[in-house]
Amino acid sequence: MNTHKNARLTVSGRALLVQRILEEGLRPVEVAQSQGVSVRTAYKWLNRYRVEGKEGLQDRSSRPKFCPHTLPEKCQEQVLELRRQRKTYRQISQDLKVGHSTVGRLLSRNGLNRLAYLEPPPPVIRYEYSQPGGLLHLDIKKLGRFNKPGHRVTRDRLKGRSYHVGWEYAHVAIDDNSRVAHS
Repeated sequence: MNTHKNARLTVSGRALLVQRILEEGLRPVEVAQSQGVSVRTAYKWLNRYRVEGKEGLQDRSSRPKFCPHTLPEKCQEQVLELRRQRKTYRQISQDLKVGHSTVGRLLSRNGLNRLAYLEPPPPVIRYEYSQPGGLLHLDIKKLGRFNKPGHRVTRDRLKGRSYHVGWEYAHVAIDDNSRVAHS
């Protein structure tokens, strides 16, 4: 777990709290005041240390160990199987009498929330000419020239135009075999 920068007690702070109470003989009220926490918090960490030792001072996950409302494994497998048969969320929830949002959450967790995810994309077949220099791809890019800054610099659309200045062209050639480009 990540403790935030303003946390009153980190793991080392909890160990210091317990050390001051047990080894130095200070009262929990005094230690709690000196470390800026409540007395109840001091007793909580002291009791955890007495029961679990140093492991009791570590951060714990706030996630519950058991949730009585989770779908049974059999029902979860049925949802996934129906999705693999390309059924929609609504069809699955009506067939199994499970909530629409529950189906969506389960499919997202298993990476089947989009129908496109059911089939892997086809591999890209790259064409390559067998002889270097035998096939070139040519492209021409037309670029407008300007002789003074435009409206994006001057913020004036009327005075910032460049009239009759001309064009520049960039010619690009790419070899099909080696993919070497020249401009």
